[in-house]
Amino acid sequence: MRPPALILSLAALLALPVLAQEGLQVTDGAGEVVVLPSGQEVVLQDVISNVPGPEGMTLRFRFVSPAVAPGGALAFEAANEALQHLCDSYALPRIGEFGPAPAQIVISLSDVPLPFGEAAPEAVQFFESYRIEEGACLWEMF
Repeated sequence: MRPPALILSLAALLALPVLAQEGLQVTDGAGEVVVLPSGQEVVLQDVISNVPGPEGMTLRFRFVSPAVAPGGALAFEAANEALQHLCDSYALPRIGEFGPAPAQIVISLSDVPLPFGEAAPEAVQFFESYRIEEGACLWEMF
Protein backbone atom coordinates (compact mmCIF):
# COMPACT_ATOMS: atom_id res chain seq x y z
CA MET A 1 0.00 0.00 0.00
CA ARG A 2 1.30 3.45 -0.92
CA PRO A 3 1.99 5.82 2.00
CA PRO A 4 -0.47 8.77 1.97
CA ALA A 5 2.42 11.23 1.66
CA LEU A 6 3.04 10.01 -1.90
CA ILE A 7 -0.41 10.96 -3.12
CA LEU A 8 -0.06 14.61 -4.08
CA SER A 9 -2.70 17.16 -4.90
CA LEU A 10 -2.51 19.01 -8.19
CA ALA A 11 -1.61 22.20 -6.30
CA ALA A 12 1.32 20.42 -4.63
CA LEU A 13 2.54 19.18 -8.01
CA LEU A 14 2.54 22.71 -9.39
CA ALA A 15 4.70 23.87 -6.50
CA LEU A 16 7.37 21.23 -7.06
CA PRO A 17 10.62 22.41 -8.60
CA VAL A 18 11.97 20.73 -11.69
CA LEU A 19 14.82 18.44 -10.73
CA ALA A 20 17.14 18.06 -13.69
CA GLN A 21 19.91 15.50 -13.63
CA GLU A 22 23.37 16.60 -14.65
CA GLY A 23 23.72 16.72 -18.43
CA LEU A 24 20.00 16.63 -19.22
CA GLN A 25 18.46 19.38 -21.30
CA VAL A 26 15.14 20.11 -19.65
CA THR A 27 12.55 22.72 -20.68
CA ASP A 28 11.24 25.56 -18.55
CA GLY A 29 7.56 24.71 -19.20
CA ALA A 30 7.24 22.53 -16.12
CA GLY A 31 4.10 23.02 -14.11
CA GLU A 32 1.87 23.71 -17.09
CA VAL A 33 -1.56 22.13 -16.59
CA VAL A 34 -3.06 20.24 -19.54
CA VAL A 35 -6.72 19.23 -19.48
CA LEU A 36 -7.49 15.90 -21.16
CA PRO A 37 -10.73 15.25 -23.09
CA SER A 38 -11.92 13.28 -20.05
CA GLY A 39 -11.63 16.43 -17.93
CA GLN A 40 -8.70 15.03 -15.95
CA GLU A 41 -5.78 17.39 -15.45
CA VAL A 42 -2.14 16.44 -15.93
CA VAL A 43 0.88 18.57 -15.15
CA LEU A 44 3.94 18.84 -17.37
CA GLN A 45 6.92 17.76 -15.29
CA ASP A 46 9.51 18.40 -18.01
CA VAL A 47 10.59 17.81 -21.59
CA ILE A 48 13.91 16.08 -22.11
CA SER A 49 15.45 16.63 -25.51
CA ASN A 50 19.06 15.48 -25.50
CA VAL A 51 18.93 11.81 -24.54
CA PRO A 52 18.79 9.82 -27.80
CA GLY A 53 16.39 6.93 -28.16
CA PRO A 54 16.78 3.75 -30.21
CA GLU A 55 15.55 5.50 -33.37
CA GLY A 56 17.61 8.71 -33.06
CA MET A 57 16.64 12.08 -31.62
CA THR A 58 13.84 11.60 -29.10
CA LEU A 59 11.74 14.19 -27.29
CA ARG A 60 10.40 12.98 -23.96
CA PHE A 61 7.36 14.81 -22.60
CA ARG A 62 6.86 13.76 -18.97
CA PHE A 63 3.53 14.42 -17.24
CA VAL A 64 2.25 13.80 -13.72
CA SER A 65 -1.26 13.17 -12.40
CA PRO A 66 -2.45 11.52 -9.20
CA ALA A 67 -5.31 10.13 -11.36
CA VAL A 68 -3.01 7.31 -12.55
CA ALA A 69 -2.55 6.03 -8.99
CA PRO A 70 -4.33 2.74 -8.19
CA GLY A 71 -8.07 3.39 -8.11
CA GLY A 72 -7.64 6.69 -9.98
CA ALA A 73 -9.62 7.83 -13.00
CA LEU A 74 -6.82 7.07 -15.47
CA ALA A 75 -6.54 3.29 -15.43
CA PHE A 76 -4.58 1.50 -18.17
CA GLU A 77 -6.97 1.97 -21.12
CA ALA A 78 -7.83 5.57 -20.23
CA ALA A 79 -4.13 6.34 -19.68
CA ASN A 80 -3.27 5.02 -23.15
CA GLU A 81 -5.92 7.28 -24.68
CA ALA A 82 -4.54 10.19 -22.64
CA LEU A 83 -0.99 9.50 -23.87
CA GLN A 84 -2.14 9.51 -27.50
CA HIS A 85 -4.01 12.76 -26.91
CA LEU A 86 -0.96 14.35 -25.24
CA CYS A 87 1.22 13.40 -28.20
CA ASP A 88 -1.26 14.65 -30.83
CA SER A 89 -2.45 17.84 -29.17
CA TYR A 90 0.40 18.87 -26.86
CA ALA A 91 3.75 17.43 -27.96
CA LEU A 92 3.38 17.47 -31.74
CA PRO A 93 2.57 21.20 -32.02
CA ARG A 94 5.65 22.00 -29.88
CA ILE A 95 8.37 19.91 -31.52
CA GLY A 96 9.65 22.90 -33.51
CA GLU A 97 10.67 24.55 -30.22
CA PHE A 98 13.38 21.92 -29.77
CA GLY A 99 15.21 22.09 -33.10
CA PRO A 100 15.02 19.54 -35.91
CA ALA A 101 12.06 17.16 -35.94
CA PRO A 102 12.71 14.18 -33.68
CA ALA A 103 12.64 10.60 -34.90
CA GLN A 104 10.50 9.70 -31.90
CA ILE A 105 8.31 11.24 -29.20
CA VAL A 106 7.94 9.48 -25.87
CA ILE A 107 5.05 10.49 -23.63
CA SER A 108 5.09 9.37 -20.02
CA LEU A 109 2.54 9.79 -17.28
CA SER A 110 3.20 8.97 -13.63
CA ASP A 111 1.31 9.41 -10.39
CA VAL A 112 4.21 11.29 -8.75
CA PRO A 113 7.08 13.41 -10.10
CA LEU A 114 10.14 11.24 -10.72
CA PRO A 115 13.77 11.91 -11.60
CA PHE A 116 14.49 10.86 -15.18
CA GLY A 117 16.02 7.42 -15.54
CA GLU A 118 15.69 6.31 -11.92
CA ALA A 119 13.82 3.18 -10.92
CA ALA A 120 10.74 3.85 -8.80
CA PRO A 121 8.87 0.58 -8.20
CA GLU A 122 6.38 2.33 -5.88
CA ALA A 123 5.25 4.70 -8.64
CA VAL A 124 2.63 4.04 -11.30
CA GLN A 125 4.03 4.96 -14.70
CA PHE A 126 2.76 4.69 -18.26
CA PHE A 127 5.02 5.21 -21.29
CA GLU A 128 4.28 5.20 -24.99
CA SER A 129 6.49 5.83 -27.98
CA TYR A 130 5.33 7.52 -31.18
CA ARG A 131 6.83 8.27 -34.56
CA ILE A 132 5.74 11.30 -36.51
CA GLU A 133 4.18 10.43 -39.85
CA GLU A 134 2.24 12.82 -42.07
CA GLY A 135 1.85 15.27 -39.19
CA ALA A 136 0.42 12.72 -36.75
CA CYS A 137 1.68 10.71 -33.78
CA LEU A 138 1.70 7.02 -34.67
CA TRP A 139 2.05 4.59 -31.77
CA GLU A 140 5.14 2.37 -31.78
CA MET A 141 5.62 -0.66 -29.60
CA PHE A 142 8.63 -0.26 -27.28
